[in-house]
Amino acid sequence: MSLQLAEQFESNEQYNEALAEYKKELEHNPDDLGILERLGHISLILEKIDDAANYYNEILKKDVTNALAYEQLISIYANRDKYKYYIYRGNKNSLEGKLDFAINDFKKAIEHCNDGVQKAMTRLTLANLYRKSGKTMKAIDEFNMLLEGEDLHEEMFLELADIYLSEGAYPSAIDTLNRAKQKGFDTLNVNEGLANIYLKNGEAQKALDITKDELLKIQCMLELGQVKEAYEKLEKIPDEFKKHPRYLTLNAQYYYSAKDWDKALEAVEEYNKVVPNSPLTYQMNALIYEGKNDEYNAHVNWGRYYILRKDVDMATHEFLNAVQLNDRDTDLLFELAQLLTDNGEVDHASEYYNRIVELEPENKEALTKLAQYKQGLGDYGTAAKYLEKIINSNPRDLYTLKELGMTYEKMKATSKACNVYKNYLEHATDPSDIKIIQDKVAKLESMGLSDAEDSEGLIDKIMKLFNK
Repeated sequence: MSLQLAEQFESNEQYNEALAEYKKELEHNPDDLGILERLGHISLILEKIDDAANYYNEILKKDVTNALAYEQLISIYANRDKYKYYIYRGNKNSLEGKLDFAINDFKKAIEHCNDGVQKAMTRLTLANLYRKSGKTMKAIDEFNMLLEGEDLHEEMFLELADIYLSEGAYPSAIDTLNRAKQKGFDTLNVNEGLANIYLKNGEAQKALDITKDELLKIQCMLELGQVKEAYEKLEKIPDEFKKHPRYLTLNAQYYYSAKDWDKALEAVEEYNKVVPNSPLTYQMNALIYEGKNDEYNAHVNWGRYYILRKDVDMATHEFLNAVQLNDRDTDLLFELAQLLTDNGEVDHASEYYNRIVELEPENKEALTKLAQYKQGLGDYGTAAKYLEKIINSNPRDLYTLKELGMTYEKMKATSKACNVYKNYLEHATDPSDIKIIQDKVAKLESMGLSDAEDSEGLIDKIMKLFNK
């Protein structure tokens, strides 16, 4: 009843009474954003500005994307507190993806900070905004300014080290975490972060000396050639961890170090079951096949690794190397042709679809791709021949029947087009599609059927011009 009564008071502009009733209702429904909005609104009407700000802040605690709350808080603090004004405006712009505007807001907020803690937290947010917007060097500058201050936290060092790590600047990342230790943050997180970076930097012994992580110790031992000791530790890992991805990759690394290539491949396959289609799967497989001196499978796996890393040029390069060693793997030929097509190299791609057809003369996908390629060149006669091969294998292929009919039309072979369309109508079931094709047949027949095929396409016409 309190809610109805509150709404009635509000409607009658009895705002003090409405406020009291809404407060009662909030006690029963503390997560109701609608009630919090009404309390904020009425508090503003009654000029209880601090109360209104508290209500809108409560809304943001429950819904950090609430645009109304941000707008009201921005309005409240515009002339009361410039620091909060820019913070709320910056957060709103950040949530809306307006990163450059958000960066400017937080830069202005720093100018209005009241204490060191405020400045540190604002600068930390600004650094992350720079990082998010791809301005890595500015992010690094902000973090370094943070680390010169008094209000420090281990997370600041860890985030800066992570930026350096993402840039491949391992020495700088190591220096950052060693600074953290010098500043009193000799914590588990800092030491494990440092150990991981040492390992990436090829300093496995230093990583081994400081890590408490048993799996990382095993990895360090394998890197140091301590294969037997690493295996003993692997065997002692509790069973519940033996399906963990890190354990599985270490198992593969152990067999790789022991040059037991088949067991290494089996271990990678177990990893792939837990983490399907990961770039790491193909990277590990590629290295194992290199160890086996199996160049073909090494190139194939490197190609798939680069596809997942979105490096099309390197993937194409690896697949081309693989095809030079074995051009009878139709799956690989399809992958290579698709890569080339996606990269705009359709002429080059057609060579591999042709190779697939040589190996599998009735391969529908390759024949369809070649027909599409020839249609794009205006060579409808050759396109029709590819489509005819599909129909010879499957006379009821409705998609291909329709494509073949349209191709014949472009060739002016209206008699053939009508026959194909009539064949299509014998097997089609979609009423709307049937009607479209029936209309086509009627139109063609009314124009008069002809067996004269003008298959001359763009290339043919160009060649005639040259002959003249």
